[in-house]
Amino acid sequence: MAKRLFDVVVALTGLIVLSPLLIAIALAVKLSSPGPVFFRHERVGRNVRTFRVLKFRTMTAGSTGPPVTSRDDPRITPFGRVLRQTKLDEIPQLFNVLSGSMSLVGPRPEVKEFVEQFRDDYEEILTVRPGITDEASIHFRDEERILAEADDAQHAYVEDVLPKKIELAKHYVRNRSFLGDLAIIVRTLAKL
Repeated sequence: MAKRLFDVVVALTGLIVLSPLLIAIALAVKLSSPGPVFFRHERVGRNVRTFRVLKFRTMTAGSTGPPVTSRDDPRITPFGRVLRQTKLDEIPQLFNVLSGSMSLVGPRPEVKEFVEQFRDDYEEILTVRPGITDEASIHFRDEERILAEADDAQHAYVEDVLPKKIELAKHYVRNRSFLGDLAIIVRTLAKL
């Protein structure tokens, strides 16, 4: 209950304080490429229920392709690259936190395809709300660069990156604490 109250207070405060930045980014997204400002994508959340994660759109409107993106993905717009590098595309997830589908800290929400491939692991991981940040977000801050260096980005993600993320997520679920969450938030902000 204390974690949920903390999430709501911080998310609401963040949205109020960051509202000028949110408006500026929304205008820049709209003016820099045709299409909607926001990107909504289905992810798997707590209790293995799907929800729609909200981000600023960083790809060309209507683009399709694999769920894994590398830094060199041609679908990413020039302004989208800036948003991804700075992680500013993630700010709208504060609305997901307010709605209760996400937390500030928790395992990052994954697409259904990958959850199904590692279903037993995710049965444990998804006993908690997914988060905007976690240990894996800090550890894999440059994930798009790592995947750009691979011959097959999706294969590298499934075989190399995702198992490490799963290990970090399980460690979080088994050892989570309020002070641990605060430490992750501080370390995330320092990485930005």
